[in-house]
Amino acid sequence: MVTIKDIADRLGIAPSTVSKGLNDANDISPELKKLVLDTSIEMGYVTKKMKKGTRKRLCIFIENMQYRNPTDFGFDIILGFKQAAVRNNWEVTITPMTPMLQLRDPYDRYMVKNNFHGGFLIGFALKDPWMTQLSTTTIPTVLFDNYIIKNPNVAYVGTDSFEGIDMAIDHLTELGHTKIALLNGSLNSMVTNNRYDAYITSMRNHKLKVDENLIAHGYYVEDSAKYHLPSLIAHGATAIICGNDLLAVGAIKECEHLEIKVPQELSIIGFDNLPIAEEISPALTTIGQDRINLGRCSYSTLFLLIDKVSASKSLLRPQLIVRDTTCKII
Repeated sequence: MVTIKDIADRLGIAPSTVSKGLNDANDISPELKKLVLDTSIEMGYVTKKMKKGTRKRLCIFIENMQYRNPTDFGFDIILGFKQAAVRNNWEVTITPMTPMLQLRDPYDRYMVKNNFHGGFLIGFALKDPWMTQLSTTTIPTVLFDNYIIKNPNVAYVGTDSFEGIDMAIDHLTELGHTKIALLNGSLNSMVTNNRYDAYITSMRNHKLKVDENLIAHGYYVEDSAKYHLPSLIAHGATAIICGNDLLAVGAIKECEHLEIKVPQELSIIGFDNLPIAEEISPALTTIGQDRINLGRCSYSTLFLLIDKVSASKSLLRPQLIVRDTTCKII
């Protein structure tokens, strides 16, 4: 087991200086603190607080996702995670994240400096600085809808997009639709890529033509739909699968503006089953994600990693929820 003396010997400094660096003392320079922390991480040192378990601490980092209100996508995920963690006496900290904060502090250093045993990252983009660092992290880490290959310390939790999109296309083909469009989210996202791949695979499996004119990428917000819907309709779409419910809600509202009847003239399917899916008129047919259990599963997976069980991927099954925005093609 690595000791403070081992770190001191590696750096050629006194053990007391190493201790100060690990405890964020004020009488050594920031540069030396950084060197001590980075070296301790590299050597696999575990702080005394972690050894004693006096404070069992986990951190949820959240970016590019709303989570503060019950109607927000991230709310139930965090709630499920905290419900499971508290039962095992873990202290959970929620940290809103920005790229600037990631540039200021590398991931491993931030975790060690703040005595976190593990991290749960939600809403991160593929190009975020920390995503690159996670390929070599030694900190137990779970990613929501993101994946790092070949690192036994990092796992992925999400909903099976392939099964979900296939359910949507099964439903639409049973209603007679063949010109099925995909209105997806931004390209800089793993979940967007997964849903695109799932759409292509399912269309081909259903012997349907893949028309690139029926595929659009926007952002996962309502307002994005109006910029893409007219083109999809102009190219003959009779049904649209949206990458999330907010895009689908935006599509419904734009159809109302364009005087297009939903579902008689255009069927629409969302993905998530947010509260708004039931509240909007007509009520949205969607692919449901069990967000409470996604949070619980994320905690369970992180607990396995902390316990030295090398989990890789945990995918929950989606559910097709049929409401009022799909019907047989007329």
